Amino acid sequence: MSELTALHERPTLLTPETVLLPEGPVRGHSVLVEAGTVTDVGPTETFRAWQGAVANLPGRMLMAGFVDAHHHLTQAFGKALVFGEPSEIFRRVWVPMESHMDADALDVATRLSAWEWLRGGFTTVADAGTRATGDLAVVADAVGETGLRCVLGVICNDVVGGERILTSDQVQEIAHAHLGRWASHDLIHPSLAISIPEAASDDALATVARIAREAGVPFQTHVNEHLAAIERSLVETGLRPMERLAAVGALGPELLAAHATMLTPHEIRLLRDSGGAVSYNPVASSWKGNAVAPALLLHELGVRLGLGTDGTRGDAFRLLDAAETAQRLTHALATGDSSAGGGWTWLHAGLQGGADAVGLGGRVGVIAPGAYADLLVLDPRGPELTPSWDPTWELVRLGNRDLIESVIVHGRLRLHRGEPVDWDGDALLDRARETAEHVVGSSPVVTIDPPAAAHRARRAESRA
Repeated sequence: MSELTALHERPTLLTPETVLLPEGPVRGHSVLVEAGTVTDVGPTETFRAWQGAVANLPGRMLMAGFVDAHHHLTQAFGKALVFGEPSEIFRRVWVPMESHMDADALDVATRLSAWEWLRGGFTTVADAGTRATGDLAVVADAVGETGLRCVLGVICNDVVGGERILTSDQVQEIAHAHLGRWASHDLIHPSLAISIPEAASDDALATVARIAREAGVPFQTHVNEHLAAIERSLVETGLRPMERLAAVGALGPELLAAHATMLTPHEIRLLRDSGGAVSYNPVASSWKGNAVAPALLLHELGVRLGLGTDGTRGDAFRLLDAAETAQRLTHALATGDSSAGGGWTWLHAGLQGGADAVGLGGRVGVIAPGAYADLLVLDPRGPELTPSWDPTWELVRLGNRDLIESVIVHGRLRLHRGEPVDWDGDALLDRARETAEHVVGSSPVVTIDPPAAAHRARRAESRA
């Protein structure tokens, strides 16, 4: 670790055993990092004249950090409340909980999420916007100080309960103020969001999409996730959510559609032709979804595709496995497709695909000149990856966060063996326990499925 501690202070040549490049893992390569950026990559012998610092990483694999294309950083206190819950938990859990979070609670929850996601190999996340009131600087400061890169969304909803709550001018003011706020921040990249299309007027959808398009940032929204939302949209507008986006001019290359699990062939064509991106969130589907997005089909049709956690859990390798498994069980088995993407599809979606979806293509999710030095040092020498015959498939099927030795973001070492190197993790956990108890205890959260012990007792009673 000592060779990486000063990485942010001086140009350093990293020499691992293996480097994971876009075309796959290669041996005998080195990576030059300067001022938070990868400036050169190539065979180690081409750096013979290098006279600067060298970080030798024998037996290690160096890869780009993963990209979570759909996250909710401020929901960390509620993850374990939603196991076994039916769909649309945002109405019964997330909105009630987040609306009862003050600035201190937002700070603690965000730091807790950022640490978990860094531990799991994510160095970039796209946050779809918090429903908590207050200054988003709290969230930005928390992720920045923890060391996580964030595509930070601001929610621009203008409809509540069918009533307009903001004028068009106010929506534009919110959007432009957010976009202009983070220009000098190394780790914050602004984006615009509407939580679900039904929370916005046609005018707001079109306006926010247009502003995002002109600014070259993502427009994040949850689309076609649950049957209930699709039916509400049909009743209120006569159109399904994706169709409505297209009808009002809010379907374009700026779109980052979270979930998109229930798409008609017509909607798939609209999405493909528009150049929009999808965050495929397989763990969210298995935990509380109505369906699994047709990710293999979208990928084959050329739809831009990243992987998202939806704030479920922060292990990037388990996300890869879930992405492949969900497609295998819901689509590939029925057609005899034993490959189900060949492994590389899901690794690509978690890296370059996710980077493109969140508007940072070429800057994250890849080791290449000009990319941010957001890197993972893996130690693959344990029993999980020994012997190694196909590293790409092995990372998808066998990898887990135990492989991660060090996490580097913007050329700075942030975690080593899962622990922060420049702030007190134990102190944060103590704060999180106390703050979460207060927030959840004071929030009007409603759950339907009981905790596991009560569920077992109820089942036993019914059998007596």
